[in-house]
Parts: sequence; C-alpha cells; structure tokens
Amino acid sequence: MPSKLLHASAKILIVEDDTVSARILQEILQRHEYEIQQAAAGFEAIAAAKAAPPDSVLLDIQLPDIDGYEVCRRLKAEADLRDIPVIFISARNEVSDQVKGFAVGGVDYIAKPFQPAEVLARVRNQITLFQQRRQLSQQNALLLQEVRDRQKTENALREAEAKYRSIFENVSEGIFQATASGQYLSANPALAKILGYASPADLIATITDIGQQLYTRPKRRQELIAYLRQYGQISDAESEVYCQDGSKIWISENIRVALDTAGEVLFYEGTVQDVSDRHRMEAELRQQRQRSERLLVNILPYQIAHRLKTGSRNIAESFDEVTVLFADLVDFTAVATQISPQSLVSLLNQIFSDFDALAEKYGLEKIKTIGDAYMAAAGLPVPRPDHADAVAQMALAMQTTIEQYLKPNGLPFQLRIGINTGTVVAGVIGIKKFSYDLWGDAVNTASRMEMLGEPGKIQVTAAVYKLLQKRYHLEQRGIIEVKGRGQMTTYWLLGQKP
Repeated sequence: MPSKLLHASAKILIVEDDTVSARILQEILQRHEYEIQQAAAGFEAIAAAKAAPPDSVLLDIQLPDIDGYEVCRRLKAEADLRDIPVIFISARNEVSDQVKGFAVGGVDYIAKPFQPAEVLARVRNQITLFQQRRQLSQQNALLLQEVRDRQKTENALREAEAKYRSIFENVSEGIFQATASGQYLSANPALAKILGYASPADLIATITDIGQQLYTRPKRRQELIAYLRQYGQISDAESEVYCQDGSKIWISENIRVALDTAGEVLFYEGTVQDVSDRHRMEAELRQQRQRSERLLVNILPYQIAHRLKTGSRNIAESFDEVTVLFADLVDFTAVATQISPQSLVSLLNQIFSDFDALAEKYGLEKIKTIGDAYMAAAGLPVPRPDHADAVAQMALAMQTTIEQYLKPNGLPFQLRIGINTGTVVAGVIGIKKFSYDLWGDAVNTASRMEMLGEPGKIQVTAAVYKLLQKRYHLEQRGIIEVKGRGQMTTYWLLGQKP
C-alpha cells in the first residue's frame, strides 16, 4: 500500500500544554491530512491513547502533572500501546535529555522552535515504519490463522514461508541478518539496491566485515553492538555508509538481537531505510537558518537579534546614559548631480563601510543611515561607562577618514558631526523588515548639534563637555538657538589630550 494512502488516515496524538506550540503542530500536520488528537497533560494523554490508539505521539517533556518521560514509560507498559512511536518535543536540546528520552522508549526528538519541514519528515518517517510493522504483523496473523484453520501444519508452513519470502524479496525496506562477527547471513534485494549492489549475493560476498567496509566511522558498529547488548534492540539508528561504488549515503536501521537459550547471540537482524534525502533537506534547512541568523545579526545588535530568535517580539528599553552621534556629508547633494548613480552608491558604500569599521573598532552600535547621514550610539544595548569617550574617538576618526575621499573638484569631503548624551528609549519596530531605533530628547538634540554645526567640525552639548573635558581638548562655541530647546551653550571637540 502506498505510504501516502497510509498517511492520509494516520492519527497523531499531540501532548502539549502550551497552546501556541500545540496549535502550530496541529496546523503543520493537518495541512497534510493527518487526523489530530490533543491532550494538555500526562494522564489525559494516557487515557486518550487507551481510548483511541494513535499512529504516533508527539510528546512534550514538561507537562503540568507528570512529565513526558513518565508518560512514555506508562505507554510502553501497555501491550496495545508499546509499539506506537513516541517522538519527544522540547525546548531543551541537551544530549542528556535526548538520551533519557530514548532510554524510556522514545524513537525521535524534535527541538523547539519547530521547523515545519523537519516535523513533517520525522513524523512521516515514524508513521511509515509503524504502519509497515503493523501491516506486516497483520499479515503474519492472517497467515497463522490460515494454518490453524486448515490444520495442515506442514503445508501451511511452506505456504507461510513462501509468503514471508515474497515480503522479504519485495518489501521496499532493506532487510538483513548478520553474525556477531560482522558477516551478512542474508539480505533482501531492497538492501542490495540501497547499497548499490547488483544482487543480495553480490552484497553478501563483497562485504565480509560490516564494521570495516560498510560504516564510514570505523567504530560505529561497535557502538551499535554495545547498545544492543544492553537494550536488546535499537530503533532508527542513523549512520553514514559506503555504497558499492564508494559513494556515501545515510541510512536508518532498526535492529534487534536474537539469542539462544543460553543467552548467547545467534545473529542480529533488522531493517534499513535510505534517509539521505532527509539528511540533505536538514542540512539545507540548517544552512538557511544560519544565513537568516547572520543577516539578522548584521541588521540588529547581537543581543537584540538573540532575543528575537528566542521569541521576544515587543523589545523596548530605556537607557539613562547613552551618547548619540549624527554625521552628515557636507554638500553631498550637489556632488550627487555630478556623478552617475552607480558611482554615487559605490562612493557612499565605501564611506559608510569605513564608518562601520570604526564603529566596530570603538564599540559603537550603528543605528542607521539616512541618505548621506550616519547615526551611531554608545551605551546600548549593553550599558558602558565610557560611552562618551567611545563616541568622541569615533567622531575624531571619522573626520580623519573622510579626508581620504575627494569630490569631483579635487577637494576632500567634509563632515558635520553632532554629539549629545542623555536618556533614550531604544526598541525594535517592524514585522517583516526589522529596525533598531532610538527615540527621545537626547536623540533630537544630537541631531540639532549636527544640523547647526559647521563643515569639518564636531559640535557637542554641555552634557558631553562635562564628560570629556578632562581628557579632550574642547573649545566653547558660545550660545546658539536650538529649535525646541531654546538657547544652549555648545562646544567644539578638537582632539584628545596627550
């Protein structure tokens, strides 16, 4: 039966007390025609599973009554429920949490926040295995009933053997038996095809040491054998293996150990699936996630980007001690009419890239660029006591840097720079295009310092003067009229004292 038809009627029990996470999982799975049951607590989940056994359980670890590990133990203790695959879901992604989940009978582990493609791939894989095992079990039951009904044990056994052989030969999963020392006793055509061999006989004759010839990691088989000796079986063990032509693929194995009456190993047997496509998809998802994270960090301060990634949405904070810098390229509008658009953008990119490097060097946060204006600040999102010094050094370095760039008339560009210190509110605005911005009177005043400044000079307020006067040369400009603030005494920042 095609897996798609199986999945269309598959039932999934979601055990999650967080309504948001439960809704997300439900929306992901219902789009693919899965039938969803929900439970918000451990005992409720156990009762629901007993009343209507699902094909798979998505089980959160943290629940309001008993934890997910205990729920899994109790499900595995029920004869009718023990074979149902349990996939743990949790925001905790420690290896110890995953090991504990596998130890109590879990078959997989999905970390929050969810990636839809990952959730679908893992759920689909487990439901396929479960339904195939159940289908095979039902076939076995029919065969046994047929034997009993006919009361012709010998003939029935031969018929059952033929049917088992048909399943063995035609099933899409690889099936094998292997000795403890690492030789294949049997293999079906599907396994030979997965590993790129012409026939099962070719596979058995070629691979005489599974540990050395099959797995790309030399000690991988010892790891699997050690686990099997302790637990007797293993589910969904994923490994990278060599194919006949030397290429590599990823496989998932379900293995059990067969023992004699003395407890000695007779052989290992199991099933194999090629999961290379899922691995490639997961690798692509990881790359996309990394690209998104790098882009987010380039747009926003690292601390703010991290908070957005962990779920924060409304980010707004007040900072008492922040120094804000505005810089504007003098007469750049006139220059823009004299050069091509491509040259204009290239020039601005070079200048602002140099400013970005200075901001990184002195520990400032670049806030934004507006046309030919550049805005940066120090003292946020992480407060620092030397915020005014950092901005002063940045401003002086910007004046030196801009002298390297010449206008079409051969004269160097000039900057007007304004600096102010005070209290600001900082936060993230936007839904699709995030922007980290500042608000407050201190920001407006810094902007006025730039607008009312002079080419090639750095104008600062009295608040900045108080913080810098012992370490920098400053010259009083005098009293100027500032819109919205009235008359203010301002200063020119000239340089750093020896």
